[in-house]
Amino acid sequence: MVRSSPVTEAAAAAEGTKKRILVIEDEPDIVRGLRDALEFEGFEVQAKGTGAEGLIAAMDWAPDAVLLDLMLPDDNGYRVCETLRQRDETVPIIILTAKAQESDKIRGLDAGADDYVTTPFSVAELIARINAIFRRQSRMNSHQDETFAIGTWTINARKHTMSKGRTSKRLTFYELEVLKLLRERSDETVSRDELLEKVWGIQASPTSRTVDNFIVKLRRKLEEDQKNPRHILTVYGLGYKLVP
Repeated sequence: MVRSSPVTEAAAAAEGTKKRILVIEDEPDIVRGLRDALEFEGFEVQAKGTGAEGLIAAMDWAPDAVLLDLMLPDDNGYRVCETLRQRDETVPIIILTAKAQESDKIRGLDAGADDYVTTPFSVAELIARINAIFRRQSRMNSHQDETFAIGTWTINARKHTMSKGRTSKRLTFYELEVLKLLRERSDETVSRDELLEKVWGIQASPTSRTVDNFIVKLRRKLEEDQKNPRHILTVYGLGYKLVP
C-alpha cells in the first residue's frame, strides 16, 4: 500500500516534453495512487499488470524510467529486471518491493535496478528519486566523454562501463554517480547523508541502507578482495572514502 504524502516538486522535463514512466505493478490500488501522483507531477504514465506486458510496453513505448514490482503474477520480478536491463543499458529502473531483507534488495540491484523503495512508501520520496535521476541524466549529457581511472579500471561515463584489458562491466546510473562523487572528493571522507542528498536527492533516515548497498555492489565490481578493499574505504561512523 502507498502512504499518501504531499508532493512538492514539479517533474516536467526541462525540454518541455513529458517524461514517460512505465509502471509494472499488478495491485490496482498502488497503480491508481502512482498514476495519479505521477500524472499530477507532469509525467506521462503507462501501467502494465504482468511482466510479459511490461516487457512489451518497454520495447514499444520506450519509457524514460521504469517502476517495477518484484511480486508479479506471471514472472519473477528479478528476471523481468534482468531482461529490461539487457535490452536497455541506461533506462533507470526503480524496484518496488515488500521484501525488507537487505539480501533481497542487493539481489534486485544485481539484476540491474538503479534503486529501490520498500512498500509502504512515500510517494513524495519516490518522485524525489525519479526527479533526481532525470536531473543527473541532464547534467551527465554535458559530460558524456568523461573517463577516469580507479586503480587498473577505466571508467567511461558515457558508456556506463568500467573496463580493464578485455574485461568490461556495466555500471548502473547510481553506481556511476556514487563513483563520480567519491572521485571528486578523492582521499576525503564523504558521509552517507551527503551521498544520499547529492546522488539520490533525498534526506537521510536512520534506517536508510541505500548507500551501503550500493557500496557493496561497487566493491564487488571494483575490488579484488571485497573484505580488504583498496579503493572504496569505510571510515567507520563517518562514511566512505575513495583512494584511486
